Amino acid sequence: MLNFTSAIISVIIVSLISLIGVFTLPFRNKTLKNILIYFISFSAGALLGDVFIHLIPELINEYSYNLNISIYILTGIATSFLVEKIICWRHCHLPITKTHVHRLAYMNLFGDFIHNFIDGLSIGASYMVGIPVGMATTIAVVLHEIPQEIGDFGVLLHSGLTKTRALFYNFLTATSAILGTIVVFAISRYVENLTAFLLSFAAGNFIYIAGADLIPELHKEEGAKKGFIQLVFFILGILIMMSLLLYEKI
Repeated sequence: MLNFTSAIISVIIVSLISLIGVFTLPFRNKTLKNILIYFISFSAGALLGDVFIHLIPELINEYSYNLNISIYILTGIATSFLVEKIICWRHCHLPITKTHVHRLAYMNLFGDFIHNFIDGLSIGASYMVGIPVGMATTIAVVLHEIPQEIGDFGVLLHSGLTKTRALFYNFLTATSAILGTIVVFAISRYVENLTAFLLSFAAGNFIYIAGADLIPELHKEEGAKKGFIQLVFFILGILIMMSLLLYEKI
Protein backbone atom coordinates (compact mmCIF):
# COMPACT_ATOMS: atom_id res chain seq x y z
CA MET A 1 0.00 0.00 0.00
CA LEU A 2 2.89 2.36 0.82
CA ASN A 3 4.44 1.73 -2.59
CA PHE A 4 1.15 2.51 -4.35
CA THR A 5 0.63 5.70 -2.32
CA SER A 6 4.20 6.82 -3.02
CA ALA A 7 3.72 6.11 -6.72
CA ILE A 8 0.50 8.14 -6.88
CA ILE A 9 2.12 11.09 -5.08
CA SER A 10 5.02 10.91 -7.53
CA VAL A 11 2.85 10.96 -10.66
CA ILE A 12 0.78 13.82 -9.24
CA ILE A 13 4.01 15.79 -8.86
CA VAL A 14 4.98 14.85 -12.41
CA SER A 15 1.57 16.00 -13.65
CA LEU A 16 1.92 19.36 -11.88
CA ILE A 17 5.15 19.97 -13.79
CA SER A 18 2.92 20.64 -16.82
CA LEU A 19 2.02 24.01 -15.27
CA ILE A 20 5.62 25.23 -15.25
CA GLY A 21 5.26 26.82 -18.67
CA VAL A 22 3.46 29.83 -17.23
CA PHE A 23 6.60 30.83 -15.31
CA THR A 24 8.61 31.14 -18.52
CA LEU A 25 6.44 33.91 -20.01
CA PRO A 26 8.58 36.80 -18.66
CA PHE A 27 11.72 35.36 -20.32
CA ARG A 28 12.82 36.27 -23.80
CA ASN A 29 13.10 33.39 -26.26
CA LYS A 30 16.89 33.55 -26.47
CA THR A 31 17.33 33.70 -22.69
CA LEU A 32 15.04 30.72 -22.19
CA LYS A 33 16.89 28.74 -24.84
CA ASN A 34 20.23 29.39 -23.13
CA ILE A 35 18.82 28.13 -19.83
CA LEU A 36 17.05 25.07 -21.18
CA ILE A 37 19.93 23.70 -23.21
CA TYR A 38 21.84 22.95 -20.01
CA PHE A 39 18.76 21.52 -18.34
CA ILE A 40 18.46 19.17 -21.30
CA SER A 41 22.03 17.99 -20.64
CA PHE A 42 21.13 17.42 -17.00
CA SER A 43 17.99 15.43 -17.83
CA ALA A 44 19.80 13.31 -20.44
CA GLY A 45 22.38 12.31 -17.84
CA ALA A 46 19.67 11.58 -15.28
CA LEU A 47 17.67 9.39 -17.68
CA LEU A 48 20.70 7.34 -18.73
CA GLY A 49 21.88 7.23 -15.12
CA ASP A 50 18.53 5.82 -14.03
CA VAL A 51 18.71 3.18 -16.76
CA PHE A 52 22.24 1.95 -16.08
CA ILE A 53 22.49 2.60 -12.33
CA HIS A 54 18.98 1.64 -11.17
CA LEU A 55 16.73 -0.10 -13.68
CA ILE A 56 19.07 -2.56 -15.41
CA PRO A 57 20.93 -3.55 -12.20
CA GLU A 58 17.54 -4.14 -10.55
CA LEU A 59 16.49 -6.33 -13.47
CA ILE A 60 19.69 -8.35 -13.14
CA ASN A 61 19.24 -8.77 -9.38
CA GLU A 62 15.57 -9.71 -9.50
CA TYR A 63 15.20 -11.61 -12.76
CA SER A 64 18.73 -12.27 -14.06
CA TYR A 65 19.64 -10.81 -17.40
CA ASN A 66 18.43 -12.94 -20.29
CA LEU A 67 17.26 -12.67 -23.87
CA ASN A 68 13.75 -11.70 -22.79
CA ILE A 69 15.06 -8.63 -20.95
CA SER A 70 16.96 -7.55 -24.06
CA ILE A 71 13.83 -7.99 -26.17
CA TYR A 72 11.76 -6.01 -23.67
CA ILE A 73 14.28 -3.13 -23.71
CA LEU A 74 14.33 -3.14 -27.50
CA THR A 75 10.53 -3.15 -27.44
CA GLY A 76 10.62 0.03 -25.37
CA ILE A 77 12.97 1.67 -27.89
CA ALA A 78 10.92 0.50 -30.87
CA THR A 79 7.63 1.61 -29.31
CA SER A 80 8.99 5.09 -28.64
CA PHE A 81 10.19 5.29 -32.23
CA LEU A 82 6.83 4.07 -33.53
CA VAL A 83 4.82 6.50 -31.41
CA GLU A 84 6.98 9.37 -32.64
CA LYS A 85 6.49 8.36 -36.26
CA ILE A 86 2.75 7.61 -36.21
CA ILE A 87 1.38 10.52 -34.18
CA CYS A 88 4.10 13.08 -34.89
CA TRP A 89 5.13 13.01 -31.25
CA ARG A 90 8.04 15.39 -30.81
CA HIS A 91 9.53 16.69 -27.57
CA CYS A 92 9.84 20.44 -27.95
CA HIS A 93 12.50 21.17 -25.39
CA LEU A 94 13.49 24.51 -26.85
CA PRO A 95 11.25 27.55 -27.35
CA ILE A 96 9.21 27.75 -30.50
CA THR A 97 10.66 29.59 -33.53
CA LYS A 98 9.32 30.67 -36.89
CA THR A 99 10.94 27.66 -38.54
CA HIS A 100 9.68 25.21 -35.92
CA VAL A 101 5.91 25.35 -36.17
CA HIS A 102 3.51 22.56 -35.19
CA ARG A 103 0.54 22.31 -37.49
CA LEU A 104 -1.86 20.72 -35.05
CA ALA A 105 -1.89 21.57 -31.36
CA TYR A 106 -4.27 18.72 -30.62
CA MET A 107 -2.01 16.19 -32.28
CA ASN A 108 0.71 17.43 -29.94
CA LEU A 109 -1.62 16.98 -26.98
CA PHE A 110 -2.52 13.46 -28.08
CA GLY A 111 1.16 12.59 -28.34
CA ASP A 112 1.79 14.03 -24.88
CA PHE A 113 -1.10 12.00 -23.48
CA ILE A 114 0.52 8.77 -24.67
CA HIS A 115 4.00 9.85 -23.59
CA ASN A 116 2.82 10.75 -20.08
CA PHE A 117 0.87 7.50 -19.84
CA ILE A 118 4.11 5.62 -20.58
CA ASP A 119 5.86 7.71 -17.90
CA GLY A 120 3.14 6.61 -15.47
CA LEU A 121 3.71 2.97 -16.40
CA SER A 122 7.44 3.41 -15.82
CA ILE A 123 7.02 5.08 -12.43
CA GLY A 124 4.43 2.54 -11.31
CA ALA A 125 6.62 -0.41 -12.30
CA SER A 126 9.61 1.15 -10.51
CA TYR A 127 7.68 1.56 -7.26
CA MET A 128 6.54 -2.05 -7.48
CA VAL A 129 10.20 -3.01 -7.17
CA GLY A 130 10.84 -0.63 -4.30
CA ILE A 131 10.53 2.95 -3.13
CA PRO A 132 14.21 3.87 -3.80
CA VAL A 133 13.98 2.71 -7.43
CA GLY A 134 10.65 4.49 -7.77
CA MET A 135 12.11 7.72 -6.43
CA ALA A 136 15.06 7.52 -8.82
CA THR A 137 12.77 7.01 -11.81
CA THR A 138 10.48 9.82 -10.67
CA ILE A 139 13.38 12.26 -10.42
CA ALA A 140 14.60 11.24 -13.88
CA VAL A 141 11.10 11.76 -15.32
CA VAL A 142 10.65 15.13 -13.57
CA LEU A 143 13.98 16.42 -14.91
CA HIS A 144 12.95 15.34 -18.39
CA GLU A 145 9.44 16.75 -18.08
CA ILE A 146 10.51 20.30 -17.16
CA PRO A 147 12.05 21.25 -20.53
CA GLN A 148 9.46 19.19 -22.40
CA GLU A 149 6.48 20.86 -20.74
CA ILE A 150 7.96 24.31 -21.30
CA GLY A 151 8.28 23.49 -24.98
CA ASP A 152 4.79 22.01 -25.17
CA PHE A 153 3.31 25.12 -23.57
CA GLY A 154 5.05 27.20 -26.22
CA VAL A 155 3.67 24.95 -28.96
CA LEU A 156 0.09 25.38 -27.74
CA LEU A 157 0.42 29.15 -27.47
CA HIS A 158 1.96 29.31 -30.93
CA SER A 159 -0.91 27.21 -32.28
CA GLY A 160 -3.43 29.84 -31.21
CA LEU A 161 -4.64 28.66 -27.80
CA THR A 162 -5.05 31.16 -24.98
CA LYS A 163 -2.73 30.89 -21.97
CA THR A 164 -5.55 29.50 -19.82
CA ARG A 165 -6.57 26.84 -22.35
CA ALA A 166 -2.96 25.92 -23.06
CA LEU A 167 -2.29 25.36 -19.36
CA PHE A 168 -5.51 23.43 -18.87
CA TYR A 169 -5.03 21.10 -21.85
CA ASN A 170 -1.36 20.58 -21.04
CA PHE A 171 -2.24 19.63 -17.45
CA LEU A 172 -5.08 17.40 -18.62
CA THR A 173 -2.78 15.33 -20.84
CA ALA A 174 -0.18 15.21 -18.05
CA THR A 175 -2.66 13.44 -15.74
CA SER A 176 -2.48 10.38 -17.99
CA ALA A 177 0.64 9.56 -15.95
CA ILE A 178 -1.67 8.94 -12.98
CA LEU A 179 -3.78 6.62 -15.14
CA GLY A 180 -0.67 4.73 -16.25
CA THR A 181 0.41 4.09 -12.67
CA ILE A 182 -3.06 2.94 -11.61
CA VAL A 183 -3.18 0.53 -14.55
CA VAL A 184 0.17 -0.99 -13.57
CA PHE A 185 -0.89 -1.71 -10.00
CA ALA A 186 -4.35 -2.89 -11.07
CA ILE A 187 -3.17 -5.54 -13.54
CA SER A 188 0.12 -6.55 -11.94
CA ARG A 189 -1.47 -9.37 -9.92
CA TYR A 190 -3.01 -10.87 -13.05
CA VAL A 191 -0.07 -10.63 -15.50
CA GLU A 192 2.99 -12.76 -14.90
CA ASN A 193 6.39 -11.04 -15.14
CA LEU A 194 4.71 -7.67 -15.74
CA THR A 195 7.26 -5.81 -13.60
CA ALA A 196 10.19 -7.30 -15.51
CA PHE A 197 8.62 -6.26 -18.80
CA LEU A 198 7.71 -2.74 -17.69
CA LEU A 199 11.08 -2.01 -16.07
CA SER A 200 12.81 -3.15 -19.26
CA PHE A 201 10.33 -1.19 -21.37
CA ALA A 202 10.98 1.92 -19.26
CA ALA A 203 14.72 1.47 -19.72
CA GLY A 204 14.27 1.27 -23.49
CA ASN A 205 12.00 4.31 -23.48
CA PHE A 206 14.51 6.37 -21.47
CA ILE A 207 17.39 5.28 -23.71
CA TYR A 208 15.42 6.39 -26.77
CA ILE A 209 14.46 9.76 -25.26
CA ALA A 210 18.01 10.53 -24.16
CA GLY A 211 19.73 9.21 -27.28
CA ALA A 212 17.32 10.16 -30.05
CA ASP A 213 15.74 13.27 -28.59
CA LEU A 214 17.76 15.07 -25.95
CA ILE A 215 21.38 14.54 -27.03
CA PRO A 216 20.72 15.61 -30.65
CA GLU A 217 19.38 18.90 -29.26
CA LEU A 218 22.71 19.42 -27.50
CA HIS A 219 24.63 19.03 -30.75
CA LYS A 220 22.75 21.98 -32.22
CA GLU A 221 24.71 24.26 -29.89
CA GLU A 222 28.27 24.87 -31.07
CA GLY A 223 31.32 26.10 -29.22
CA ALA A 224 33.83 24.45 -26.90
CA LYS A 225 32.69 26.40 -23.84
CA LYS A 226 29.03 25.48 -24.28
CA GLY A 227 29.99 21.88 -25.01
CA PHE A 228 32.03 21.67 -21.81
CA ILE A 229 29.20 23.12 -19.70
CA GLN A 230 26.78 20.66 -21.31
CA LEU A 231 29.12 17.81 -20.36
CA VAL A 232 29.29 19.07 -16.77
CA PHE A 233 25.50 19.12 -16.49
CA PHE A 234 25.28 15.70 -18.16
CA ILE A 235 27.66 14.25 -15.58
CA LEU A 236 25.74 15.98 -12.78
CA GLY A 237 22.59 14.20 -13.94
CA ILE A 238 24.41 10.87 -13.67
CA LEU A 239 25.81 11.79 -10.25
CA ILE A 240 22.29 12.52 -8.99
CA MET A 241 21.33 8.94 -9.83
CA MET A 242 24.50 7.63 -8.18
CA SER A 243 23.81 9.61 -5.03
CA LEU A 244 20.37 7.99 -4.78
CA LEU A 245 22.04 4.59 -5.04
CA LEU A 246 24.35 5.48 -2.16
CA TYR A 247 21.34 6.68 -0.17
CA GLU A 248 19.72 3.26 -0.61
CA LYS A 249 22.74 1.58 1.00
CA ILE A 250 22.75 3.82 4.08
